[in-house]
Amino acid sequence: MLNQITDTFNKILSVFSTFSITDFLDIVLVAVVIYICIRIIRETRAIQLAKGLIYLAIIYGIVNLLGMEASSFIFKSIFSNILIILVILFAPEVRKILEQVGHGAMTKNLKTIIHPGFAVELAEISDAIEAVCKACADMSDKKTGALICFENNTMLGDIITTGTQLNAKTTKELIENIFFPKSPLHDGAMVIRDGRIFAAGCILPLTKKTVSTALGTRHRAGIGITEQSDAIVVIVSEETGYISVAQKGVLQRNISDGDLRDILMTAFVPSGASSDDKIITKLVRRRKK
Repeated sequence: MLNQITDTFNKILSVFSTFSITDFLDIVLVAVVIYICIRIIRETRAIQLAKGLIYLAIIYGIVNLLGMEASSFIFKSIFSNILIILVILFAPEVRKILEQVGHGAMTKNLKTIIHPGFAVELAEISDAIEAVCKACADMSDKKTGALICFENNTMLGDIITTGTQLNAKTTKELIENIFFPKSPLHDGAMVIRDGRIFAAGCILPLTKKTVSTALGTRHRAGIGITEQSDAIVVIVSEETGYISVAQKGVLQRNISDGDLRDILMTAFVPSGASSDDKIITKLVRRRKK
C-alpha cells in the first residue's frame, strides 16, 4: 500500500512539473461546464442521482486504494461505461442543456446561472405557514379542494415547469383565490418555495402503491411526490373537507389546522437557542430566477 501511495504522489508531481497555461485553461473550462450542469440539474430530482454517483466514485477510490480486486473489477466495469450511464440517467437534463445552448439561453442567462443565492428570512417562512393554515381551515369549512406542496431540500424544478410560475408572497387570500373552483389553476398543485408561492397548477406524480378507494387524485398525487422527494404536501379534500398531510409516502388524514401548523413549523422553522447550525442549513437556499 505504501508503494502505491508513493507512486501516486510521484505521478502527481510529474503532472505539475509539466503544467502549463493551456492545462490551467483546460481545467477552468471543465470546472465551469461541470458547475453549470450542476446548477441546471439542481432544480430537479436528478441531483439525488448525481449524489449517488459521487458516493459510488468515493467507494471506488477506497476499494482501489485498498487493493480489493473483486470490488475494483465491479466498479471498473461500471465506470468504464460511465458516459453511456450518464446519458441514460440524465436524458431529460441533457436535452434541456442542449436546448438552452441551441436557443442561446446559456449566454443570455449566465448571470442567473451563477447567482449565489441568499438567506431566506425566517419570518417569511413562518408567515407562509400561518397563511396556509388559515386558508386550509377556511377551505375545509367550504369543502374546497386544495393541494399545496412545500419544497424542502429536494428541489422540484421539474414539477414547477409543469405549472404556472408566480413567485408571489404567500397570503391566505391568494391561496383561496387560486383554489377557487372557477380558477384556471385550481386543479393543479401549488408549490411553495422559501416561503413564497413559486408556482401553481403543477402536475404531481401519482403514487403507484395501493391506497384506500376513499382517497382521490389529490391524495394520490400528494403521496406520490413525497415518495420521490422530501417535500411535505397539504391536501384539503373536496368531498369531506378533511385536511391531510403527506410526508415520506405516508398520509395523515383528518387533522386540525393547529396540528398542521405544528407539523409545518417543526419541519421548516428550527426552534431553540442552540440550533443556529440548523437554522443556517434550513434557511440558506438558492433561489432560481
